[in-house]
Amino acid sequence: MKILVIGSGGREHAIVEAIARSPKAEKIYAAPGNAGIAQLAECVAIKDTEVDKLLDFAQTNAIDLTVVGPEAALAVGVVDRFREAGLKIFGPTQAATEIESSKDFAKRLMKKYDVPTADYATFTDYEEAMAYVRRGTLPTVLKYDGLAAGKGVVIATTMEEAEAALRDMLLDTKYGDGRVVIEEFLTGEEFSLMCFVAGSKICPMPVAQDHKRAYDNDEGPNTGGMGAYTELPFVTVEDHAYAMEKIMQRVADALVEEGRPFTGVLYGGLMKTPQGIKVIEFNARFGDPETEVVLPRLKSDAVDLFMAVASDEQPEAEWSDEATLGIVLASKGYPGGYDKGYVIGGTERVESKIYHMGTAMKDGALVTAGGRVMIVVAAAATLKEAQTKAREEIAKIECENLFHRTDIGNKAFK
Repeated sequence: MKILVIGSGGREHAIVEAIARSPKAEKIYAAPGNAGIAQLAECVAIKDTEVDKLLDFAQTNAIDLTVVGPEAALAVGVVDRFREAGLKIFGPTQAATEIESSKDFAKRLMKKYDVPTADYATFTDYEEAMAYVRRGTLPTVLKYDGLAAGKGVVIATTMEEAEAALRDMLLDTKYGDGRVVIEEFLTGEEFSLMCFVAGSKICPMPVAQDHKRAYDNDEGPNTGGMGAYTELPFVTVEDHAYAMEKIMQRVADALVEEGRPFTGVLYGGLMKTPQGIKVIEFNARFGDPETEVVLPRLKSDAVDLFMAVASDEQPEAEWSDEATLGIVLASKGYPGGYDKGYVIGGTERVESKIYHMGTAMKDGALVTAGGRVMIVVAAAATLKEAQTKAREEIAKIECENLFHRTDIGNKAFK
C-alpha cells in the first residue's frame, strides 16, 4: 500500500514509524514531514492545511490510505474533502473535530449527555467575563474557544492574571476572534486516555501522562508538552473502566446521536479529582507527546488498525507490557522566543527511539528548527528503568541551545 501521513512533528514521526513496521506499507509519504521522518518516508513540500494540494497529491500518486496528524488539518476539513473524492482517510470530519476546535461545543455536548466535567460559562464580552471571574473564586481556568496550538489555556491565580488573559483572548484577539470558556479549577492528577474510534466502536490505548509546564516541578509557562510516560500507577482498573464507560463511550455515542459520528483518535484529557474522574478537554487526534510513548507499545499492525477505523469497522489493538518514558529537548526560550539553526550532535549514539519534532538538515548537519526539537523515548520492564534509560540517552545528545526537564515520570513514584 501507498500511505500518506499529514503533519511534521514528533507525533507524525511516531505514526510514520508505526506504519513502517507493517509489511503492508510499501511506500510512505509525509506532508510536509521533517528531518527525522525523512529517514522512513518521502517528504513532500505541502503544508498540512493545503487541502487542495494534498488531495491532488493523493489522487496523482494513487494513495491507498491517508493518516492525519495535526488538528489544524482536521479543522479545515481535509477528511471531508478526501472522503468526497472517494479516498480512504484516517481522521474525523470537520463537524466531529468541533469536539476539539470549539471548547464551548465540547462543554455543551458534555452537559447534554451527562459527561463529568468542570462547571463553566462562555463569554464573548470582556466586561461580562471579568464580572463573572470577580463573582467566583480563584484560581480559575480561562480557555480560548478555538484552536491555539495548546497554548490558549490560562490558570489564573490572581485577578491581574485573569484580566491579562481575558484581554489577550477577547480584546487583543491574540489567538483570533472567538469566545472564552471560564471553568472552575479542578485538582488532581491529569492523564490522557486516547481511543481509536469508529462511530460507536471504540478501542482504548494505554493511558499516558503529559507534562505541560516548561520546567521541573511543574513550574514555568504552559508548553505543547515537555515529556510523557505510560504505565500510571494512580489510574486503577476501576478508574479506567469508569472513564471508558461514562466518558469515552458516552461521547462517541453522543457524536453519533448528534449526526457527526467520530472516526479517528478521540483524546480524553482527564483528571482524577477527589470527586471522581472528570474531563479537562477533548482532542480530535493523537496527543503530542503522548503518541510518542504510546505507539512504540503497539504490537498490532498499524496499517490494519488505521484502515479499520477509516472503513468504519471495529478497531482492535494489542499492546506490549513495557513501560515507556519520553523526554523532550526544547530550544532555550521556548515557549517564548527562541533561535533556530543550532547543530545537534550525538544522536547516532542514542540506542532508544528519537522522534523529531522541530529539526532540519542544513549543509549536511542536523539543526534545530522549532521550539520543541526532539523527544527521546526509552522502553523498559519498569517505569523506573525506562526513566533511568531515557536520562542516560539524553546525556548523549550535544547541542548548546537545548534544555529539558529532569523530572518526567516522578509523579508515578510518590
